[in-house]
Amino acid sequence: MEVESFKELIDYGVIGVLGFMGFIALWAYLERITFFIRIDLNKYRYKEELDIDLTKNITIISSVGSNAPYVGLLGTVLGIIITFYLLGSGGEVSATSIMKSLSLALKATALGLVVAIPAMLFYNHVIRKIEVLQNRWEILQKDANKKV
Repeated sequence: MEVESFKELIDYGVIGVLGFMGFIALWAYLERITFFIRIDLNKYRYKEELDIDLTKNITIISSVGSNAPYVGLLGTVLGIIITFYLLGSGGEVSATSIMKSLSLALKATALGLVVAIPAMLFYNHVIRKIEVLQNRWEILQKDANKKV
């Protein structure tokens, strides 16, 4: 396989993986928010049952947020390795082509951060919503016990 086509494969592969990760994080976030809007806390008798339903899919969001920078970094490292390979292959390489290759490699890290930062914001928002809903459930339970 030619080095340039391998370089393109890495670029598009990393961009594709990060795009997919971003889509999955957004889907999980929207699914959770929709669930939180529709939840009926009165139907839960046990806190554990509520916790199971509230925390569904949140590990997906946190996994994307914590791993997207590493996927971007992997793309950057592979891009730099290919750039150094081209430099060492003895072909005619200009400063312009080196800078272009390195900037393209660094875009993978930037894209990883672009995916990770919103995912972590989503995760923190969902965690806060879970805490609020758990507290509301506990208030409902206390009110129900007072009436008995």
